[in-house]
Amino acid sequence: MTTLASGLKGIAVTTTRLSDVDGERGRLFIGGVPVEELAPRARFEDVLFLLWHDRFPTADESDAVRAALAAQRRIPAATVALLRSAARRRVSVMDALRMGVATLSAAAATPTGESTAASRLDDAIGLVARFPTLVATYWRLRRGEEPVAPDPHLGHAANYLAMLTGTPPHPEVARALETYFNTVVDHGMNASTFAARVIASTRSDMVSALVGAVGALKGPLHGGAPGPALDMVFEIRENAARSGRSIAAEADAWIRGTVARGGRIMGFGHRVYKVRDPRAEIFRAAAERLFARAGDLRLYDDVCTVEGVVLRVLDELKPGRRLQTNMEFYTALLLHGMNLDADLFTPTFAVARAGGWTAHVLEQAAEDCLIRPGAVYVGDAGRHCPSWMQPSPPSTPTVECESSVAPPAGA
Repeated sequence: MTTLASGLKGIAVTTTRLSDVDGERGRLFIGGVPVEELAPRARFEDVLFLLWHDRFPTADESDAVRAALAAQRRIPAATVALLRSAARRRVSVMDALRMGVATLSAAAATPTGESTAASRLDDAIGLVARFPTLVATYWRLRRGEEPVAPDPHLGHAANYLAMLTGTPPHPEVARALETYFNTVVDHGMNASTFAARVIASTRSDMVSALVGAVGALKGPLHGGAPGPALDMVFEIRENAARSGRSIAAEADAWIRGTVARGGRIMGFGHRVYKVRDPRAEIFRAAAERLFARAGDLRLYDDVCTVEGVVLRVLDELKPGRRLQTNMEFYTALLLHGMNLDADLFTPTFAVARAGGWTAHVLEQAAEDCLIRPGAVYVGDAGRHCPSWMQPSPPSTPTVECESSVAPPAGA
């Protein structure tokens, strides 16, 4: 009897050394390091090296991977032409990213049908290097601006912001984005990572695997919720401004009304974490530093107030559901503090997660095992074709004409 695990919940499909998610205790390890230690301290390039090579780089190796990424940031002219066409049609940033990644096969290090560990690593470097360029180029084109060339003197995070805005970011803003990148680079066998590994398990190429990952991330159940989490806070602030009541009072009323209507409170509850998402605390701390640097903590304070009210009301209205703060709640605040538009939230997540996706593709290629789960059939087993369906008539055998040339003697 086949056991059905809907959505593969609770099923382990492989082993991995890349990240370990403990949802019951609210712990996340990336490359064996607690995320709260790694995220605010490491350079993103060093985290990539850790995932790709299973160790931290030396100082020289760190500089080398940074230089390798910087050298491969430019995207082909054909890709830019495609993005220009997409911008004229105003397609979404995630759709443009998916289309743009697909064109990078022309720049891949691994020719079709050939693959070695070294060439796959080269492909990983090239893809991670070009993801920020794809997003920033399309973003500017859609806004009627010309793309900004990559700056080889800037790190991965800082260069991304510079290509978006045209100006190198303040070091503390770049550090905040690097902390974000380090935090979300990998997170176990999530939907987009699983999609990438399934594709890689067929011995397909890395570009195809990442196209599939981007398609999975685009879905609102996976990567599309940070914006609405902050929209909720903005709406509560507007209500408080009209009514004269406190943020806490308006938050209480807003949450109770949403729950009564059967609505969902974005930024709370997680498929894996049954306690507070550890990434939420990292983003909260990074946002506090970012807003303090700007000299205005009002939005940060209001977000913290709303979080406290949401947790209290959800515990009252949905006892036992363990709906705790997830990373999306503070993701929106942190990225907003960097002056990123909400339409860039999920693409920016993809820029970071590309590092984890490539590491999983490398791991899957080394494992070289086709992922092919079964399914429980629930359809009718006793059907027959209706009488009006006639079998195809037998084909008439082809008779070749005899040659008019006489066979040679003795044939």
